[in-house]
Amino acid sequence: MKQSRLLFLGALATSWALGISVRLYDLQVLKHDQFRERAERQQQRVVRLDAPRGTIYDARGRELAVSIEARSVAADPSEIEDPEAAATLVATALGLEPKKLRKAFASRREFVWVARKLDLAEWKKVEALGIKGILTLPEAKRYYPMGTLASQVLGYVGTDNSGLSGLEFLYEQVVAGEPGRRTVVRDARLGTALHPDLEFDEATPGRDLHLTLDATIQHIVERELAATIRSSGSKSGSVVILDPETSAVLAMASWPTFDPNRFGAFPAETWRNPVVMDAYEPGSTFKMVTLAAALEANVVDPLEKIDCGNGGIRLHRVRIDDHTPFGLLTTREIIAQSSNVGAIKLGMAAGRHQLWETIEDFGFGRPTGVDLPSESPGIVRPIEGWSEISPAYISFGQSLSVTSLQIANAFGAIANGGSLLKPFVVASIGRDGELQALRQREVVGSPIAPSSVRQVRSMLESVVIEGTAKSAGLEGYRVAGKTGTAQKAVAARGYVPNRYIASFVGFVPVEKPALVAAVMLDEPWPRYHGGEVAAPLFAAIARQSLLYLGIAPEKERPSVWPVPPQQVATHRPEAAPRQVPQGTVPDFAGLSARQAVAESAAAGLQVALNGHGRVTRQLPEPGTPVETAGGAVELWLGLGESG
Repeated sequence: MKQSRLLFLGALATSWALGISVRLYDLQVLKHDQFRERAERQQQRVVRLDAPRGTIYDARGRELAVSIEARSVAADPSEIEDPEAAATLVATALGLEPKKLRKAFASRREFVWVARKLDLAEWKKVEALGIKGILTLPEAKRYYPMGTLASQVLGYVGTDNSGLSGLEFLYEQVVAGEPGRRTVVRDARLGTALHPDLEFDEATPGRDLHLTLDATIQHIVERELAATIRSSGSKSGSVVILDPETSAVLAMASWPTFDPNRFGAFPAETWRNPVVMDAYEPGSTFKMVTLAAALEANVVDPLEKIDCGNGGIRLHRVRIDDHTPFGLLTTREIIAQSSNVGAIKLGMAAGRHQLWETIEDFGFGRPTGVDLPSESPGIVRPIEGWSEISPAYISFGQSLSVTSLQIANAFGAIANGGSLLKPFVVASIGRDGELQALRQREVVGSPIAPSSVRQVRSMLESVVIEGTAKSAGLEGYRVAGKTGTAQKAVAARGYVPNRYIASFVGFVPVEKPALVAAVMLDEPWPRYHGGEVAAPLFAAIARQSLLYLGIAPEKERPSVWPVPPQQVATHRPEAAPRQVPQGTVPDFAGLSARQAVAESAAAGLQVALNGHGRVTRQLPEPGTPVETAGGAVELWLGLGESG
């Protein structure tokens, strides 16, 4: 009996030991990987970290958008001992809403973001709190060192590091890079830490964009546009400048604008790029197209007098009034004085089919193909949808809509001798100095013959010399262009009194155009004609830009010119101007006109130039605070010993 009891107990012990062994084998051997993975899931978390986006450079290598190191704050709510107190402390440090943090910290989630892409001073405040369960992680943050400059072209980046508009959006796959991964682990004290032995994948930076935009020209455009908006009482406005030989975009700006570093602080409508996204009735600037159609149809004798009806014309029981009564005018005078009736008669002479074909050939009614998102094609009805009177209205720029980029590109075809080109903003992409050319000169059409180009150029120059655009003239330069004053149409109300779009489109110098620009002002008042408000804006921008590019006025031009771009604004006379504190008016003494323009643009100053040669006198004096100077400086130039 005793022996059988011992055998039973032995068998029981053996079975128990065997069961334990089997269980241990099951746990430690058969299910080892399963439990290890479960433990890792409980103890570790893989966090996705944004990659540094590629840098965006202007045409001369200046940084327009960069990625800088920042820190993001995260939390593991399960480790926070007092969620309410922690939420209050963190919210106070970062200026956040405590209620939202209390809810997040009281949750059962293992990981929550608290704040992303913080500056050094901000995340240092959080680290100083020393709260268990709160950690900071390194991330890349997009930063725009020039603030609002070219913001509607560049676009902006959201908190998730994705481009949301402009080039940042369109070239997302190029500039975004590949995100990294960081493993976060709970240490023995239940704190959250980063461990170097755990999985860690470095982020791969994105590739860089090298643009055709020139930051100095862009600055000139934005400064002069903002000043004109204020002085003219305009609601908004835009300017685009192209290189007519390539259709590379040198500058593109609209007002109002925004700062992409703080895009959320600005109205959403300021994020848009009206130059490519908004279409408007061009008015008289479109008479260039009508003239081209008549010349291509070979129905115009430039010297023949055309009866402009003394103020109006009646067609199909509809009377169309001119802005001023005109009698007999030559074709040149029709364009110079911008007669609506004269333009109608040119369009009628060309015929509806030739007019339609010329409009199409200049690229209206379809996107230009520029590498910017959401480009509008404008509004041009097919010829089948034209009424009997449509050609008359279209001839002077009504009953169709265009974008500023389209009209600038069309005038570019006149400037370059007859080739319609595809505009572009990104010239090349690359990384670590290895660049890949992306876009170059691309011809997309030949809307006008060289013989017609010469006549159109000549007549557009007469607009500036003797016509409606005298205020677009520049001493020492030959300028060609066309003014526009288009009455605005409102849905269900038709054309509204006292609401106009004033515009000017032109190029300079006529003999070898260096830039073509379209200027548009929305609802200026009380002066609203294109020749009154838009043409002077073109002149202010063009003069400064030409000097910056090294294209001197005729009487100043050196025997060899233009100055190579890389030399502009870098050479100084032997007696260098004295240094002044940052934020004050520079010393312009001895600088050439183009150097003075570049210096003033860099200092954020408007500049008025008097005379030729090198700077001999200035007001206000060097070292005057920019604010005290009112943001402007006047310079006198002379041809003394320094010139």
